[in-house]
Amino acid sequence: MSKKVVTLGEIMLRLSTPGFQRFVQSESLDVTYGGGEANVAVALSNYGLNGVFVSKVPDNAIGQSAINHIRRYGVDTQFVARGGDRLGIYFLETGASMRASQVIYDRAGASIAEVDASEFDWDKIFDGADWFHTTGITPALSDKAAALTEAALKAAKAKGVTTSIDLNYRKKLWSKEKAQSVMTELCKYVDVCIGNEEDAETTLGFKAAHSDITKGELNLDGYKDVIRQMKEKFGFKYIASSLRESYSASDNGWSALVSDGNEFYHTKKYNVRIVDRVGSGDSFASGLIYGLVTGMSMPDAAEFGVAASALKHTIPGDLNHATLSDVKGLMKGDASGRVQR
Repeated sequence: MSKKVVTLGEIMLRLSTPGFQRFVQSESLDVTYGGGEANVAVALSNYGLNGVFVSKVPDNAIGQSAINHIRRYGVDTQFVARGGDRLGIYFLETGASMRASQVIYDRAGASIAEVDASEFDWDKIFDGADWFHTTGITPALSDKAAALTEAALKAAKAKGVTTSIDLNYRKKLWSKEKAQSVMTELCKYVDVCIGNEEDAETTLGFKAAHSDITKGELNLDGYKDVIRQMKEKFGFKYIASSLRESYSASDNGWSALVSDGNEFYHTKKYNVRIVDRVGSGDSFASGLIYGLVTGMSMPDAAEFGVAASALKHTIPGDLNHATLSDVKGLMKGDASGRVQR
């Protein structure tokens, strides 16, 4: 029987300009759906696990379209509540070279933000579950969504389910002060903490010394010190940091540092030419989760996650459609991009 991984969060309607057009010049928008935890559920389902997505969407055609979109990839959506006023929307303009991508949110009053934890049967949701994953985006949506996240984490821990959180700070949703106040409490119920160099500082107050993400500079010793502090404060079983060296909007260096608090492992670095970087952090999280929940060693799980997310950078849309064979092939060193015949 495949492993069951439950995720909780918001799914949104994504409206993006075609190609690399700017908002002001585009006369049409491409439609798809995505969201941090939904993206993870899809990727894990693609890898053959039982991915379960928990959320709330409006009881209308747009809400149904969002659910249909991830159900087509095998995600179990039976625990998605229906109701509320609307589905959140985000607009995306994809950058290139020195022009950064731009995201505009239109998600205030979304159904998931007005949700109540009592709407979900946690015993049934976590029955037979091996892993629970959420992100720092969900509690940022509203106080109710933060309470929902805490209730889910507590229920998962009570069931003996391994829990993970991707810190995922979004400055357009809440302040650093509010984030640190809420996330510090939530992390008491977390086994595996995932984030990047910026998230560790903004959501938990830990800063890597001598690192500047705007210059593409990394200092691994600084991150190791941050990880030690996180391990000491929260007792996480594993801590993983994706490491992005941003040379431009088109070209990035991509690797990860993972630790159990004692041993540190820095993965292979991929130099990626970006097609769409939205969802790349989610693809790393889902790859790491897949590795750990299926019994891979910490280094192998980290390598799987980095390879999976490197491939996601080449795929348009929020979702990672890389297959197990794609990821394993890249892990073995096949990055030539040669046509497969």
